[in-house]
Amino acid sequence: MTGLIHLYTGDGKGKTTAALGLLLRAYGHGMRVVLVQFLKGRDTGELHALQKLPGVTVLRHTRAIGFYKTASERDKAEMSRQNNENLSEAVRLTDEGLCDLLVLDEICAAYQTRSLDTALADKLIFSKPPGLELVLTGRAAPPAFIDAADYVTVFEKRKHPYDRGVTAREGIEF
Repeated sequence: MTGLIHLYTGDGKGKTTAALGLLLRAYGHGMRVVLVQFLKGRDTGELHALQKLPGVTVLRHTRAIGFYKTASERDKAEMSRQNNENLSEAVRLTDEGLCDLLVLDEICAAYQTRSLDTALADKLIFSKPPGLELVLTGRAAPPAFIDAADYVTVFEKRKHPYDRGVTAREGIEF
């Protein structure tokens, strides 16, 4: 099977949810799936569900640091270290043919903030193995990601409860 690139971008809710839906579908068909979450360390409901599926690989931060733009320099350095460690592991898994579908969740933000090795990310995205199905998510996708993608879906926010002061709700937003 020829692997394609999916890009879920925009300021609307649902990018990670769509990527996880595709991951679940692929897993259900026996594909080896890997989820890398950049800039995320908060405990979420999807992690509890994915832990119940044998063979699903999840690579993410070991603790919640918060938003990159407001993090301390020390926390930014820790985020970058973990981003690069997880990206390197994803490259290893794909290079060794141990992954059929790879989700790089929030790669757009990590790339834009340079909180990861962009040269390594470029190698993975623009020179991916031919059979690898690759999913990229995040706001403000770099133009090169849009050009490389076979599927581009833009999530547009028209209304969101956060605008009224409603904070993220367990089981819905995380």
